[in-house]
Amino acid sequence: MKVIVVDTNVLVRYLVKDDPIQTPVAENWLASHRCYVLKTVVLELVWVLTSKRSYALSKTVVIERLKHLFGLPNVQVEEIVRVVTALKWYEAGMDFADALHLACSQPWGEFVTFDQDLEKQARHLKISPAVTGL
Repeated sequence: MKVIVVDTNVLVRYLVKDDPIQTPVAENWLASHRCYVLKTVVLELVWVLTSKRSYALSKTVVIERLKHLFGLPNVQVEEIVRVVTALKWYEAGMDFADALHLACSQPWGEFVTFDQDLEKQARHLKISPAVTGL
C-alpha cells in the first residue's frame, strides 16, 4: 500500500468532526490508507485548532487530539521525534510554532531570534538548542 500525504483540512475534519459529509470521509480515508503528515501540516493544524477565528480549542484538547492522531496505526508523521519534542515544549507553555522551530534546529545547536520571550522561555525550560537573542 502506498503512502499518501494528507492535508490539514482532512485532519481537521477527523479531529473536530464538524462536517456531517466530510467527517466520515476523513475517518474512512485515515483508516484505510497509509497516511503521511508533514510537520508543516502539524504546524497549520495547531494554528487552525487553536485560532479564535477557527475552532478556539484549548491547548489541552489540541495536545490530546494530536497524540491520538499520532497514535493511529496508518499515520506516520514527518520527523515525529522533533514534532513530539515540540509538543512537549508547547505543553510546557511555549508557542507551538516556536517550539517546532527549536526542535527542528537541534542538529545545528543554536537558534537566533529577536523574540526576547522565546529566549526567556527556552532558558527557563532548559531547551536545546541554545536560543540567542539579538
